Amino acid sequence: MLLTTTPTIQGWRITDYCGLVFGEVIIGTDFARDFAAGFTNLFGGRSSAYEEALTEARQQALDEMKKRAQAIGANAVVGVDIDYESLGQMMMVSASGTAVTAELLEKE
Repeated sequence: MLLTTTPTIQGWRITDYCGLVFGEVIIGTDFARDFAAGFTNLFGGRSSAYEEALTEARQQALDEMKKRAQAIGANAVVGVDIDYESLGQMMMVSASGTAVTAELLEKE
């Protein structure tokens, strides 16, 4: 499954537009992560615990989007966008794009 933030795929021809696809993941924060992040906020620096959680959530959202694209017969998703939203003590990561079928162009 090809994923790209661009509206086209270099070297490929889009043959069909299958529709919009989404993947959403909501992650909750836990006491240990909040406690460690509190020290980071106090002393400055990056919160590796939150960064790891966001990285994992982003990958899960992309995987969910790919699964939905495959379910409607697509082999690629173009125009991929990833959004992050804070929901109180939770964080939502959503991925969206246009599911397409594409074929590799022959080299001349």
